[in-house]
Amino acid sequence: MTETSPNTQPSCPGLSRTSTTSREAGNDVDGRPKPGHDARSGRRVGKLLIGIAAALVLLGSAFAVWLASFGPLPLDQARRVSTTVVDRNGKLLRAYAMADGRWRLPVDAKHDVDPAYLKLLLAFEDRRFYSHAGVDPLALGRAAFQLVTHGHIVSGGSTITMQLARLMEPRRQRSVLAKLRQIVRAVELERRLSKDEILNLYLALAPFGGNLEGIRAASLAYFGKEPKRLSLAEAALLTVLPQSPETRRLDRHPDAARAARDKMLTLMVQEGIVGWDDAAHAMATTVPKLRKPMPILAPHSSDQAIGTIKDAPLIRLTLDANLQKALEALARDRALALGPGISVGIIAVDNQSGEVLAHVGSSDYFDERRAGQVDMTRAVRSPGSTLKPFIYGLAFEDGFVHPESLIDDRPIRFGSYAPENFDMTFQGTVPVRRALQLSLNVPAIALLDRVGSSRLSSRLKQAGTSLVLPKDEAPGLAMGLGGVGVTLQDLAQLYAGLARLGTTQPLREIADIKDEREPMRLMDRAAAWQIGNVLIGTPPPENGAHNRIAFKTGTSYGYRDAWSVGFDGRITIGVWTGRPDGAPVPGLIGRQAAAPILFDAFARTGKIPAALPKAPRGVLVASNAKLPPPLRRFRPMGELVRASTELTPRIQFPLNGSRIDVDRSGDGQNAAMPVKVAGGVLPITVLVNGTLAGEIGSRRQRLVEPPGPGFARLTVIDATGAADTVVIRIQ
Repeated sequence: MTETSPNTQPSCPGLSRTSTTSREAGNDVDGRPKPGHDARSGRRVGKLLIGIAAALVLLGSAFAVWLASFGPLPLDQARRVSTTVVDRNGKLLRAYAMADGRWRLPVDAKHDVDPAYLKLLLAFEDRRFYSHAGVDPLALGRAAFQLVTHGHIVSGGSTITMQLARLMEPRRQRSVLAKLRQIVRAVELERRLSKDEILNLYLALAPFGGNLEGIRAASLAYFGKEPKRLSLAEAALLTVLPQSPETRRLDRHPDAARAARDKMLTLMVQEGIVGWDDAAHAMATTVPKLRKPMPILAPHSSDQAIGTIKDAPLIRLTLDANLQKALEALARDRALALGPGISVGIIAVDNQSGEVLAHVGSSDYFDERRAGQVDMTRAVRSPGSTLKPFIYGLAFEDGFVHPESLIDDRPIRFGSYAPENFDMTFQGTVPVRRALQLSLNVPAIALLDRVGSSRLSSRLKQAGTSLVLPKDEAPGLAMGLGGVGVTLQDLAQLYAGLARLGTTQPLREIADIKDEREPMRLMDRAAAWQIGNVLIGTPPPENGAHNRIAFKTGTSYGYRDAWSVGFDGRITIGVWTGRPDGAPVPGLIGRQAAAPILFDAFARTGKIPAALPKAPRGVLVASNAKLPPPLRRFRPMGELVRASTELTPRIQFPLNGSRIDVDRSGDGQNAAMPVKVAGGVLPITVLVNGTLAGEIGSRRQRLVEPPGPGFARLTVIDATGAADTVVIRIQ
């Protein structure tokens, strides 16, 4: 039996290893952790968590600082576009490049762009555009997978919103940080703007090579048309160009552009977006290799508009683009036919509103030999005989002559002034109607002598016309034959006043600027109607339609200016032709040079001439034999001199300038107004505002029916043609 020492423990290898391990692990002999070990482990975990939290805070702070470095979205800068001038229907007339030379036109996807193009664009670039919030995770995942599997970028995975963010803040290099910035900006854009607004901005900013930005600028430059109607080939080209605008520029790399187009069309066929037959036809279409000039209709009107309304992205004019284009072509063709150095100006005006429908300032804006950039519709030139209708109109208004009155066309002298007709012949005694239609000079000057040059001048100024007289000269008889300066625009305004039966409307060309001025008085309604009735019978130029257009021609002294102005019931058109430098052009005559252009201009409106207004109530329409005796023949001032026993007629009541209170009867009608006359040879004819009101017999007085409230012109004419006139105010 073996003895064991009390201090000797049994050998137990397993227990010994366990105890050792436990101690090495920091545990007690029985395997429990030593006191303080849990605290140390907790501190290590806590430090780890604190480190992670600090790192997250640091990263978050850095990310916040990074985000703050972006600043606000540059929307104002992105919305800057070229100034565009459009017509009354919104059609583009002219666009101006931005200050840095870029063409960037505003666009509305719903109204300005072909839906077929939008379908291609979204299918090719961002098919989930209307469903994502600025970032398409599926597209980004596909791009990342392609990068890993191919070793290079196959597709970017950028949405249209992300591409817009890149266009708003261009980057030089492609990097992960730049992509993250696009993602952040895309989310911001989606929060700030609607999908339509994002698409519109993208379509305005997308690059298309060179200085072209946006779908409208590209379509105009490459195809010469707005993108409202695009063929499949055109739509496909415009879809692929922004991906690589410089290496696919049509004017430099047309083959690369065509290859990209065909590749995209093939992809669209595979995905069922486009039919194979349509794609094949589009692929067979050649691509344009030259840029077309930007539209430049109505250049003079556009220049004037941007000088009047500064820094406006869109300016709307009252012009009609179709009529403007037709009349510009007419002016260009006729100027070339008339000879070198000759230009043509045309203006068309709506009679009722005074809105300018077409404004052709010269035959060719870019022709320096014809001073094309000078607006000849605003140039002050001698009007020739075009003021004669207003002389006759005042004579009709005063009541001492009627369109059927007879007037002498024979040699006559007014002091040192002896007018002659254009053909140096005289017609003898002719009806006043015929004298105006033939534009006879002597009858016109005889009537002006009776009307008064100063009165004609003041009446035309009252109607809104700026007459320019020679320096230090007062209005004289010579102004009846062109001895005064006037513009084509002023003449058009005056003739439109005839069509409006006696009131002129200020011309308006910028639709956004309202003119609050009231219509201005030109002449009485009856007189204006009579002038139109006479002018519509003027013999038209060769091959022109008779009795369709009331018009008048004019030729200035020395064959420097040829004019023709006419109107129907709807519009008034004025034509000027000559040399802008004022040099004479032998043989340049209004009837031969300007009148054919006028009739052609009316034809190019595309509408049948409208009828003139009907005769106002009370207008005297009669043959010469049925006119009152004083109106049957006009007598110049010199023939009215008589013996001292034969006094000229004089209106004793009412007095000139007086105010007449007219009592009203129970039914609201004006009571009769007495007219008293002294002198004159009986019978004496009475006219109120050019309308026959009866005759005065031996009692030398008569009751006449006054017109409505306002100014009225009362005229009496005796049997010899002597007359007296007063202007009164009825109230």
